[in-house]
Amino acid sequence: MAEAREAGEPLEAGAEADGQVAVAGRLVARRGQGKTVFADIEDRSGVIQVWATLDRLGDQGLGVLAGAHVGDIVGVRGSVVRTRRGEVSVAADAVEMLAKSLRPPPDRHAGLKDPETRYRQRYLDLMASDDVRAQFVVRARAIAGVRRFLDERGFIEVETPVLQPIYGGAAARPFVTHHNELGRDLYLRIATELYLKRCLVGGLEKVYEIGKDFRNEGVSFKHNPEFTMLETYEAYADYEDVASMLEEMVAAAAVQATGGTVIPWKGGEIDLTPPWRRVRLTDALEQASGIDVLAHPDAADLRARMRAAGLDAPDEAPWGKLVDGILTQALEPDLVQPTILLDYPLELSPFAKRREDDPRLVERFEAFCGGMEIANAFSELNDPDDQRERFAMLQADREAGDDEAQPSDEDFLTALEHGMPPTGGLGLGLDRLVMLLTDRHSIREVILFPAMRT
Repeated sequence: MAEAREAGEPLEAGAEADGQVAVAGRLVARRGQGKTVFADIEDRSGVIQVWATLDRLGDQGLGVLAGAHVGDIVGVRGSVVRTRRGEVSVAADAVEMLAKSLRPPPDRHAGLKDPETRYRQRYLDLMASDDVRAQFVVRARAIAGVRRFLDERGFIEVETPVLQPIYGGAAARPFVTHHNELGRDLYLRIATELYLKRCLVGGLEKVYEIGKDFRNEGVSFKHNPEFTMLETYEAYADYEDVASMLEEMVAAAAVQATGGTVIPWKGGEIDLTPPWRRVRLTDALEQASGIDVLAHPDAADLRARMRAAGLDAPDEAPWGKLVDGILTQALEPDLVQPTILLDYPLELSPFAKRREDDPRLVERFEAFCGGMEIANAFSELNDPDDQRERFAMLQADREAGDDEAQPSDEDFLTALEHGMPPTGGLGLGLDRLVMLLTDRHSIREVILFPAMRT
C-alpha cells in the first residue's frame, strides 16, 4: 500500500502512473454501485482506495468487488491514478477474492471496549484499532533497538534451556512439568541467570539472552505469568558499569521506537535521557517510610516497626521480604522519573557481591520508572564458597516456609569452582519497558496474548 501511495503522490488530478502495481488487504469500506465501485483496502502500512469500473474489469471482475463484504481480504492489480477529486487510488484491472470473512469485523469507529474480548481475541483488537497495531510495532522496534545496542558493543546472543532440572536466578514459584522419556519433573525457567553465568565460566565474556521466563505468581497490572526478559552478563564489569550501560540502552531503545527520549506517561512526561537519579536503597526507604531497616536487623522488630508505620507486614515473612514490602508499599509508586536504587541488604540478593565497606550490603541496583521496577543488576558473586553459604541461607528460608526461595544448585556451584571472572549482570523487563514507551498502564496491553482466567 505504501509504495502504491508513494507512486501516486506526484500525480496531478486525473493522471495515471506508468506501470502496474499489485496490492492486497482487508476490505474496510465500499461505495458505489452499477458500473463503478470504490473500495478501501488496508494492510499494515495503511489504506488505499480501489477504483473499479466495468470498462476495465468487465462483469466478472467488477462482480467480485461488488459482492465482497467488509472484512474480506482481496487482491487488486492495476495502475496508480489520482482521481479528479484528488484521491490516490488503484484503478483495478483485476480483482481476486483471497479470503472470505465469515464473521463480521469489529466496528472500526467504536472499536472494542470490552477488555476481556480485546485480550482473548487480540486479532479483533488489532483489526479494529490503528493504535493497538502501532503499539506492537513500537514493541518490535524497542526490542530491535536493545538487540542492536548490545550487538554493537560486542555482546553475543545465546540461548539457554527453558526446561530446567533446577530452577533458579530469582525468588519465584516455578511451573512444573514432567518429561516422560527422562522420567523426571522439570521446571519452566524463572530466569536465565545461572546458565548465562556458565557461559562466562566457559569464556564467552559478553553474553545476552532475550527470552521468555515463567513465574507461577499472581496476575496484576505489572505481572504476567509468562513474560519477556533481557539478561546481560559482562566479564570484568561491575554494577556501576551496568548502570551506565542500562541508561544508554534504554535511551537508545526509546529513540529507536519513538523517536526521542522524552515520553508521555499518565498525562505527564518521563525523561529517559541519561544520567538517571541514583540513591542508596536504605536512604530512600528511610526517607519514604521513616524506617531505617539496618537499625532493625531482626524480622520481628522490623515487622513491629512497619506495622507502627501503617504498612502491611505478614507474620510469616522473613526479614528480606519485609524490606521488600517497605519498598513496594512506601517507595516504588513514587518513583516515576527513572531512578536507580543502589546497595541492597544481603538478604535480598543471593547472587551479588558484598560491599567491601559494609558487608551487610551488596553491590546491587534496581531501576524504577513509571512507579514500577524495570531492571535489576548485580556485581555478580563469583566466590563459590560464599555462594554455597548463600544457598544454605536460602534453604533455611525454604524450610521456614518461603516457597519462593532459590533451591541449591550443585552443578552451578561446580561451574563457579572452575572460576568465573568478575562480572556485571543485568535483567531488564522488556514488557515493562514497552509499557513505558507506549504509555500503557497494564502489562496485558503490551503482550499480544496475555494469560487470562477461565
